[in-house]
Amino acid sequence: MMKVEVVRSARRRKTVQARQVGGVLRVSIPASMTVADEKHWVAEMVRRMERRAATEGIDLAARAAGLAARYNLPSPATIRWADNQEGRWGSCTPSDRAIRISSRLVGEPGWVLDYLIVHELAHLSVPRHDARFWALVHRYPRAERARGFLIARGLDSGLEDEPSDPTNGREPRDDSARHAAPGPRRRARRTDGANSGAPRLPGF
Repeated sequence: MMKVEVVRSARRRKTVQARQVGGVLRVSIPASMTVADEKHWVAEMVRRMERRAATEGIDLAARAAGLAARYNLPSPATIRWADNQEGRWGSCTPSDRAIRISSRLVGEPGWVLDYLIVHELAHLSVPRHDARFWALVHRYPRAERARGFLIARGLDSGLEDEPSDPTNGREPRDDSARHAAPGPRRRARRTDGANSGAPRLPGF
């Protein structure tokens, strides 16, 4: 078990900080913090440090490069673990091609981690959860299995709110030749779940 030293500081108002000094995890907290809050934050900081140690054995950059090449997806400029993504599994910024993966995934099977990486790689091309996006995701053969795994494990309460996959694992069909003559103008509907009654998945 990790040895912990708690340091209360009158100068520290709200923030909590943890760093390893030798073989000791030093957790700095506000002097006014309650005993109950101290226990909570010490446990949280220990958990984060243990996750961080576990991530050191996984080369995300190499993993992402291999998946991008295998499934003909764009490569990220950067990809890193994130300790502060408690409400989502991963995120990306298409403008600078940066991907962040939640360190919560460290203990999950490799093929589940690969699915989340592919999910974010697809977002580099298509920001929304639309048919084009899901067609890219389903280049990864275990996509549906990984999504089902996460839901079945109950690892995230928001997974059941994931926007529906309109392709159901199939390539989207081109219906452009089937449009009828123009009728009354209708308000466009978004395909990312914002207008469809399907809330966006907070896990991605």
